[in-house]
Amino acid sequence: MSENTTEVIVGTAVLAAAIGFLIYAGQATGYSAGDTGQYDLTASFRSAEGVNIGTDVRLAGVTVGTVKALDLNAETYRADTTLSIADGIVLPDDTSIAIASEGLLGGNFVELVPGGSPFNLEPGDEIIDTQSSVSLVSLLLKFVSGNGSE
Repeated sequence: MSENTTEVIVGTAVLAAAIGFLIYAGQATGYSAGDTGQYDLTASFRSAEGVNIGTDVRLAGVTVGTVKALDLNAETYRADTTLSIADGIVLPDDTSIAIASEGLLGGNFVELVPGGSPFNLEPGDEIIDTQSSVSLVSLLLKFVSGNGSE
C-alpha cells in the first residue's frame, strides 16, 4: 500500500509541475482567455524589425500592453501592427509611437509618446505618427564607411 501512496504523491507533483509550466508558457506568450480589460489600437511601420507578437508596449518606461498582431500590408508594403492596451490608459489622438531598443544588446519594445490633444484615441483607432526601428548594423556600416557624415 505504501508504494501506491508514493506513486500517487509523485504523480500529483508531476501533474502540478506540468500545469505550472502551461500557465507560465501562456503568460510568457501573451495568451489570454476571455476579456482581460484591454482595447486594441493599430499602427503602420515602415520597418518593424525586432518586434514580434507579445513584444511589450511601454509608456514612460512602464509596460501598458503588448503587440497582438503583426502583418505585412500587401498594398503599402508596411508592417501593420495591432496593439493591445490596458483599459485604464487613455491616450490623446496625437500620440506618437516608436520602436525603441533596450540597449546595445537588449531587445526592442514599442514606445508610446502621448501628445497634448484634448481628444482621445478610441478602441480600434490608428496611431498615425510612427517611427520605425533603426538597424544597428546599417548604422555601424554607415559609420565605418564614412557615409554618415554628409
